[in-house]
Amino acid sequence: MFENLEQVLLRYDELNAALLREDILTNHEKYTETMKKLSEIAPTAEKYLEYRNLRARLSDAEALAEDKTNDAELRDLAREEAEETKPLIENVEAELRVLLAPKDPNDDKNVIIEIRSGAGGEESALFAGVLYRMYTMYCEKRGFKTEVLNANATELGGFKEISFAAKGTGAYSKFKFESGVHRVQRVPETESQGRIQTSTATVAVLPEAEEVDVRIDPGDLQIDTFRSSGAGGQHINKTESAIRITHIPTGTVVECQDERSQYKNKDKAMKILRSRIYEKELERRQAEVAGERRAQVGTGDRSERIRTYNFPQGRVTDHRIGLTLYKIDAIVNGDLDELIGALTAADTARKLAESGEK
Repeated sequence: MFENLEQVLLRYDELNAALLREDILTNHEKYTETMKKLSEIAPTAEKYLEYRNLRARLSDAEALAEDKTNDAELRDLAREEAEETKPLIENVEAELRVLLAPKDPNDDKNVIIEIRSGAGGEESALFAGVLYRMYTMYCEKRGFKTEVLNANATELGGFKEISFAAKGTGAYSKFKFESGVHRVQRVPETESQGRIQTSTATVAVLPEAEEVDVRIDPGDLQIDTFRSSGAGGQHINKTESAIRITHIPTGTVVECQDERSQYKNKDKAMKILRSRIYEKELERRQAEVAGERRAQVGTGDRSERIRTYNFPQGRVTDHRIGLTLYKIDAIVNGDLDELIGALTAADTARKLAESGEK
């Protein structure tokens, strides 16, 4: 680990020195690129400098404590400082291991989030609406911009399905653990007997792919137009503005009918298509490495779930890490930091274990 850190620190010093060079200072593109590279390694380099300073402090304190020519009071003070420094070093070591854990290359990308109702009829569609609201409120708190790409609303205000983009640095790193089946247990608004119902909705999180990430041959696309359908909107069923794009080699189908303009619907549908194809390629690569294919979303059956939202008990349980939080109102209003933080920490621990770090 420390061999790698010495290389990081050397690179850190090189980049800092480069920023003072005339050819970098006077070239905006070079300066921006150098700053970007520096910002990527600065947290690790600076944490390693902190670690080295603490190690030096411990070494000095231990030397003073062992030097019998020093008086007893000075030696006692040195021993105290050494004991106080040891846990600080352990904490910094742990932080360094996290910083050195393998990074997901998609972490800084924008994301496309697709929410679909599952088991539970209209209550499932209403729950899909709750998840959409929860995520958009979280985005607002984090400073991420959102854009609806496609929506199929129900008469009661839920969604059979809704796709939206969340844009901002690190968006994928925050949302990537939300993929899977979400289960809700509550008394539906439509339930007159007060009985608790269990419903599900599925969430898929796709890193937004740029054209440079995925090359799509126009000849591989089948593009169909049709009239929009769904709740509300005067343009519904009057013009063929809705778009369905089929990527023939992969069989991927995307529909978009949220905009009045056929051109805008096509543009949004292509964004979703590109990201779905990119995600499939990522899964193929992961399968080659891991020897098994990770399915992001199951069938939507009630028995498959990553998280349960139990409203009568006021709790949210993430089944993957065994975490239960009794703050359901805050969570559905976008307070996801504790959940996402715990999932990120668990993923980092897994990566460290796989890389042989203890």
